[in-house]
Amino acid sequence: MFVLGTAGHVDHGKSVLVQALTGIDPDRLREEKERGMTIDLGFAWLRLPSGKEVSIIDVPGHERFIKNMLAGVGGIDLALLVVAADEGVMPQTREHLAILDLLRVERGIVVITKRDLVDEEWLELVTADIAELVKGTTLSETPIVPVSAITGEGLPHLVSAIDNVLDFTPARKDKGRPRLPIDRVFTMAGFGTVVTGTMIDGCFSVGQKVEILPPLQQSRIRGLQTHKRKIEVALPGSRVAVNLVGVATEEIERGYVITNPGWLTPTRALDVSLRLLAGQRRPLPHNAAVTFHTGSCEVTGKVRLLDREKLEPGDMGWAQVVLARRIAAVKGDLFVIRSSRDTLGGGEIVASYARRHRRFHFPTIESLEARAGDSPKECLAATLEAKEPVDWETLVLRCSLSTTEAELALGELAAEDRVVVLGGKGQRSLLFSALGWRRIVSKAEKMTREYHRQFPLRRGLPKEHLRGQLKIATPAFAAVLQKLLQDGVLVEEGGALRLPSHRVQLTSEQGKIIEAFLSTLAQNPYSPPSEPLPEPELLNLLIEQGQVVRVSDNVVFAASAYSEMVRRVKEYIASQGKITLAEVRDLFQTSRKYSQALMEHLDEKGITRRIGDERVLK
Repeated sequence: MFVLGTAGHVDHGKSVLVQALTGIDPDRLREEKERGMTIDLGFAWLRLPSGKEVSIIDVPGHERFIKNMLAGVGGIDLALLVVAADEGVMPQTREHLAILDLLRVERGIVVITKRDLVDEEWLELVTADIAELVKGTTLSETPIVPVSAITGEGLPHLVSAIDNVLDFTPARKDKGRPRLPIDRVFTMAGFGTVVTGTMIDGCFSVGQKVEILPPLQQSRIRGLQTHKRKIEVALPGSRVAVNLVGVATEEIERGYVITNPGWLTPTRALDVSLRLLAGQRRPLPHNAAVTFHTGSCEVTGKVRLLDREKLEPGDMGWAQVVLARRIAAVKGDLFVIRSSRDTLGGGEIVASYARRHRRFHFPTIESLEARAGDSPKECLAATLEAKEPVDWETLVLRCSLSTTEAELALGELAAEDRVVVLGGKGQRSLLFSALGWRRIVSKAEKMTREYHRQFPLRRGLPKEHLRGQLKIATPAFAAVLQKLLQDGVLVEEGGALRLPSHRVQLTSEQGKIIEAFLSTLAQNPYSPPSEPLPEPELLNLLIEQGQVVRVSDNVVFAASAYSEMVRRVKEYIASQGKITLAEVRDLFQTSRKYSQALMEHLDEKGITRRIGDERVLK
């Protein structure tokens, strides 16, 4: 199925032409009937002689309703640029053509309507004027077909031309990430809330759970229709009506997007390539306030120019658009910006989750150029370098690639040693650029070396300390640490991390202090002296080495004595059912101070449990 959209100046016969082609009056509003002018989007459909089905979106031509025109023209495969023979090219003819060019609508037909009102000579002049107008635009090679919707002259030729153009129109890609930009919301008696739009990037099916963005509302598809016919699956590129469950019409508006839950996060900052229309009277300044249109969405925002102070008419530049509210958009979506009265320009979204950039920063511009290019491989590489690490699913989304395209591109990068993949293959994998991974390795070595310098008597760096220094989230850090250990960058010992070359080395004086302290503990194993304890670093070293056990701030037992005490306490309780502090004291011929410190330590370790003045095994 294909989608055809009209474009052109007000009162040039777009709606009359649609009705002549389809038998359907696209003007559905009472005000439109009364005024004889399309105000909002109209819809119809047509089956061509070849059997192709075509959905038709009829857009308003009046300058006051350009925003409504923009809501409908974004998802079309073919444009009918309508020019009335008696009036020729008019202001909205030019503006609509500029919009089609900005949105890269490459297939179209120029339809000269009201053929019956002019003679051949005048028709030739209008045709020549139109041919000159479309030069240099995406519609420069399109056929020009004169018709009369009143007499029917030229209509068969137009239908044939539409059929022929669609023969060379490729089917829309299925990227597995369906989106439906909503362009109409209404209630149907007996069914409830219904929305319409053009499917992009994937399929919907009846019964499927969906999410409505940006409000993050959950719903389910009760039914699907196209051309008033029930369907089970809505394919990419089709016009579709979706009956939603559990959502009121007042909770949804034009510009919202329906999609699969969980993968698309609304955003307010976009990196873009931006072209200012050549016909603008003045340049676009930095921080210009604009209205931003993409899909069926309209939102105000500001344009931060990244590579110049002002964008001259006809020029292209790099910019960041900061929006007044969040929208659902992805890389590769096209957009148009307008002032309160005029279409200013437009372009392509290069990154949909943009960080604030330094202006006139060459590496930033270089990265944007790579991400905007046609190479999936270079897009992946630039996206990785812009924000690391990135999980596989996020990377595919930010590059707006299908899974197959992304896997092929990643394979090429891996073969060139330009990417490091952690955590295996698939959605849970974590990715770095080769340069990004070298930075991680260098930083990990530097942090660990500095820790060894500050604490030479400690076995190594605590894992959490390294994670904090690397500023990597806990789930991702596990994969990073595993890779650092596998590559021999770090060694794990007793829960701490050290450089492979690091060894604890004592001075002769420190060795004498430790020897004397251990000798003292051996002389009074159950009543060791509380003072003086070795300096904290030496004491921690003995604890790490397993030579002593600290049971309280000022009570330290030799490891052998501690093991003996724990064994005998457990045996005593096993035979007697319980033990008191007095019994512990008598068991080891020690004082209450040591008995209490030992038993409170055993309580904390979960070996014993206190009940009143007694302890039992836990």
